[in-house]
Amino acid sequence: MSDRRDPTGRPEYESAPGYAGEHDYGHDYGRPYEPAPGHDDGYGRPQYGGPDHGAGYGYEPEYDAYAYDDSRRRALPTAVGARPVSRGEARRLQAAARRKRRGRVIGVLAGAVLLGGMGAAAFAVYDKVTGRDIADYAGPGGPEVVVQVHPGDTADQIADAMAAKDVVKSSAAFYRAALHDDAMGSVQPGYYSVATRISGSDAVSALVSPEARVGALVVSEGRQLHDTKDVQTGAVKKGIYSLIAEASCVGRGDAEKCISYDDLNRAGAGADLAALGVPDWARAQVANVPDRDRQLEGLIAAGSWDFDPTQSPVEILRHLVGSSADSYESTGLESAGGKVGLAPYQMLVVASLVEREALPTDFDKVARVVLNRLAVNQPLQFDSTVNYALDETEVATTDADRARVTPWNTYAMPGLPATPIASPSINALRAVEDPAPGDFLYFVTIDKKGTTLFTRSYEEHLANIELARRSGILDSGR
Repeated sequence: MSDRRDPTGRPEYESAPGYAGEHDYGHDYGRPYEPAPGHDDGYGRPQYGGPDHGAGYGYEPEYDAYAYDDSRRRALPTAVGARPVSRGEARRLQAAARRKRRGRVIGVLAGAVLLGGMGAAAFAVYDKVTGRDIADYAGPGGPEVVVQVHPGDTADQIADAMAAKDVVKSSAAFYRAALHDDAMGSVQPGYYSVATRISGSDAVSALVSPEARVGALVVSEGRQLHDTKDVQTGAVKKGIYSLIAEASCVGRGDAEKCISYDDLNRAGAGADLAALGVPDWARAQVANVPDRDRQLEGLIAAGSWDFDPTQSPVEILRHLVGSSADSYESTGLESAGGKVGLAPYQMLVVASLVEREALPTDFDKVARVVLNRLAVNQPLQFDSTVNYALDETEVATTDADRARVTPWNTYAMPGLPATPIASPSINALRAVEDPAPGDFLYFVTIDKKGTTLFTRSYEEHLANIELARRSGILDSGR
């Protein structure tokens, strides 16, 4: 199924030149929008690190640690009146003191990585305090591994993760190189594929390289699970499973490993819904979906996500579905449905219709049309629901397409489709939770600017459709 385009500034959903999306426009017709070249979803990558992350990794440098004093290396004094301290115990106490000083300097070094201009001096202090050489690999490197940078991680924690995965021989080697690379300040939380047994400088270079990021997924509003093809242009719109498959690739050349589209589709059709992360409020309805391949439709929310590409397809889907459920529930989904007479899963279904049928400025009005029609048992007659069951889609559906009886075609039956027909935005969901007031039952978009007219009168609606015909937005390519 294709996605609509917004000539008024709405995020475009597909970068393929010439791609035309769909819209309902009065339950009978759709409208193509012109794509913005080179733009996919209109969103910037979310700042996962919170308010501290913009300053680096969420910590403050301990400047007092720079006030290094050689007297710290002197023998620990014996307190007046205390028992004598043996040489062995003195050595242990001195070692503990050195470890404490080293920990304070680590904090300084981590801050210096981000503040810049003090890297060489900071590491000189580190070398002097630790009093030992820094173990480092010379290369050329081994197989790639995936290292996770958590939200709020300090440079200290990133270095430890690198050492734990045998990327570097010691965390200190990573620090020494990180202090000389300003790009470390822009590292985002997520997953990174880097070679093992490489030098600290090579590890830093690998981490800050754009090619190292793996498991980064962007789901645009209105995206569907499966690939679809546009009748007019032949453009293939990648579904969520294809996007996950592409983001799952780890390694290079012959060593590259990816999870396939088919593997994800099989996993997503599994019978164990709890294992797939399906929330309690959706589980009963999902268990009765007529097509198991489509049972997770709408349950992976629009937005930016990170997943571990070394996990199994089921584990990846469980993470994405579970995280999406948290996002949906944050809007009050589980209780807001009582206001409009819908169960939580039905709210998600209606939000997906609103997403595919309207511009954001009209979300609440289209939500009201849906609710008004449901209240009088009038078929919704949305072309987006006709297209959902088709392999090849077009804005203007045919009479034959609308006559096909499927569990999603709202021309062929009253009520809601069997599942959501796409991943709705949070704004679409909120519009369903708080729809606009009004008694209108029809709407149609009459021009390429996105002007949409709403009415309760069928005669007025027919006149509005004629306006749309004259503008050419309802022309078919078949």
